[in-house]
Amino acid sequence: MTQSLDRIRNGMRKSREGLPKEAFAIVGDPNDPETWKLPHHSRAIFRALAGKLAMESTVDWDRMPAAVAALSPGGYRGQRVEATLGQILHAARHLAAHYRKAGKDLPQTLVALIG
Repeated sequence: MTQSLDRIRNGMRKSREGLPKEAFAIVGDPNDPETWKLPHHSRAIFRALAGKLAMESTVDWDRMPAAVAALSPGGYRGQRVEATLGQILHAARHLAAHYRKAGKDLPQTLVALIG
């Protein structure tokens, strides 16, 4: 019985806040949800991952300002995301791509980080 439960747990998609790693701009260790930061997709991302919905339609625009602010030196609510410079730049490019695909102006934080 224990082996069956272990196989089920190992086969389950890991999540944080009910979201898969693809919903986060920073994923330190893909196997450790505690390292995933800056959620910016809705739960509809599961449908997108299954090929039933366009990924861009799952962007949670209400969460985007907080994710962007967390990348800035001033941070979100005064705290910058704990990440390497490389992770911050990768996240900035990732979030900027969502803004561009949606035809939205880039926030100044992203402009300052990626130029």
